[in-house]
Amino acid sequence: MVWALNALFSSPLASALTFKGGTSLSKAYRIIDRFSEDIDLTYDIRALIADLVDDDSALPGSRSQAGKWTRTVRDRLPDWIDTQVRPVLVEALERERLDVTLETGGADREKLLLHYPAHTLGTGYVSPVVTLEFGGRATGEPHQVMPIRCDMEGHVDGIQFPIASPQVMSVTRTFWEKATAAHVYCAQARIRGERYARHWHDLAAIARSPHFAGAVADRDVAQAVAEHKSLFFIEKDAEGAVIDYFEATGGKLQIVPEGPAREALAADYASMREDDIMIGDALSFDALMAACDTLAQAANALATNS
Repeated sequence: MVWALNALFSSPLASALTFKGGTSLSKAYRIIDRFSEDIDLTYDIRALIADLVDDDSALPGSRSQAGKWTRTVRDRLPDWIDTQVRPVLVEALERERLDVTLETGGADREKLLLHYPAHTLGTGYVSPVVTLEFGGRATGEPHQVMPIRCDMEGHVDGIQFPIASPQVMSVTRTFWEKATAAHVYCAQARIRGERYARHWHDLAAIARSPHFAGAVADRDVAQAVAEHKSLFFIEKDAEGAVIDYFEATGGKLQIVPEGPAREALAADYASMREDDIMIGDALSFDALMAACDTLAQAANALATNS
């Protein structure tokens, strides 16, 4: 994973790329204690569709314009990945003679998969592959360049591990991205694929970190996330009503599900624990939900009083 980051952020692509998501919380900020090797990356929308973006905010003026931008991003992103990103990785793999297979994946060809030989296999919850998933509907801001080192560095003699210096999304932005994703899940009462429980694990970890007070109190970033998702990620609740992200960030955040949705999330979290995704003693599911409930109460109180 660190090798892939180094290859990308040592290339001319670096200035318009941002490393984000749970893996950034693990590798850059050292906040979370779960195994996380997938790499989420944002390619600056201002670079990808420069002909459509006419100001630095990089937000469309309406939902209909957002739809046009989204379609254009979907058209252009796979070609950018194939013609700009893939050659960087292929050249680095050949130069270093690594036994890795590179494959394009994703329904919209928005992923690159680095398959490597596995020494042992667990339950299959984690596959021997590093997934690079690219998005192009945001700027990745706020962000900063941070050093990334391998977790095994210093534990194995005689091996020189790679290091990387990617541009990394702020914890504050990641917090509000994940909090609103959890809010949508609660409103829709349905799980979206495997490994979804990671968002709640990550939120609770942020809440225990020194970053939480600043993240939960940052109204500018909370507002920016609500505005961005209201344009690009329109979602409906279980009854068909459009979910209001401004309510979620403005004092009505709900991240603890109920009924079958809670049961589905508990099962997914149990799979994470079974395959030893967590490093150290992981919270029980009930304790995790209690921590997230406390988190939501703190966020709602601050939003209401601000």
